[in-house]
Amino acid sequence: MKWVRLKALMRKEVLEIIRDPSSIAIAFVLPVFLLLIFGYGVSLDARRIAIAEVVDHPTQLTASFLAELERSPWFRPRRYLSRAEAEQAIMRGDVDAMLWLRSDFTRLTLSSGAAPIQLAVNGVNANQARIIENYINGTWLLWLQQEATGQGVHLAAPVVADVRVWFNPALRSRDYLIPGLIAIIMTLIGALLTALVVAREWERGTMEGIMVTPVSKVEILLGKLVPYFVMGMGGVTLSTLMAVFLFGVPLRGSLLLLLGTTALFLLTALGMGLVISVLTRNQFVAAMVAIVTTFLPAFILSGFLFDIRSMPPIIRVLTHIVAARYYVTILQSLFLAGDVWPVILPNSLGMAILCTFFLSIALLLFRKRLD
Repeated sequence: MKWVRLKALMRKEVLEIIRDPSSIAIAFVLPVFLLLIFGYGVSLDARRIAIAEVVDHPTQLTASFLAELERSPWFRPRRYLSRAEAEQAIMRGDVDAMLWLRSDFTRLTLSSGAAPIQLAVNGVNANQARIIENYINGTWLLWLQQEATGQGVHLAAPVVADVRVWFNPALRSRDYLIPGLIAIIMTLIGALLTALVVAREWERGTMEGIMVTPVSKVEILLGKLVPYFVMGMGGVTLSTLMAVFLFGVPLRGSLLLLLGTTALFLLTALGMGLVISVLTRNQFVAAMVAIVTTFLPAFILSGFLFDIRSMPPIIRVLTHIVAARYYVTILQSLFLAGDVWPVILPNSLGMAILCTFFLSIALLLFRKRLD
């Protein structure tokens, strides 16, 4: 391998990038667009939950409890005259839950601490149903304690929970999702950047001209890999700045460690794209294969949205061949917890193995022949 030839190939690729702005759009515009869409659109938080209120016998105490619900940022209460109307509202999907305060609510509230309240929740979305149940229980206990204190009554609770939340004390799902989103987006971007490279050369008929030159296949692949690696690192940097300054996600880990693990992951993604570009000679086919074989597995099997430990054993085994699995874990650790080496080292090793594998496969499959 000669530096002069490699430099010439990289200069050729840079000129191709400048002449064809689609690569620049993939590296910089697409990450911003996807991060804005997913960052604001994907959320595991349940806010402004529509809940039906039914009160059999309105009193000052029922009004106080319902006022507590209305002040909460989690609920959007709607008043109904009867339980039957509220149940129909749940059936229609107008509300997600029904809270029924029966006629003896006031009499039993502070006397026994077990007021007759019925909560019916739409369980179609099981995750949201559990969240609604927990929110109502928390609001009820808080209001009950406030009322007891205001009337000079001691409310003896069997268990007092002293909650401590590590790493994400605000309990914002966005802080957890944005680092994972960066990994998912860069998987797609990295694979697309190189998946279209060799296929584009075949479509334009310039691959034959490259093959008759004395350049080696290592020089050809490096000449195409290095410029897109630089562009990919620029896209990751832009995504990280958006995560910190636009979405307010804390970055508690080392910036150098973030750059190092990102470079390793980006090489892995670019290697996957090179393998695809070597196997396909059509840009459209290369793009479709890149989306199906990189983006979709990364979205489903990386632990970004779905906990890997809850998956069937055979699926858990398959996740080990998804590079985004390791990068998502590293990013979530660096952003939310810091430099946790027992997490970073084994996941970096997994990415290094996959990076070596894909780059080696791309080198073995690439041939300086027309057949």
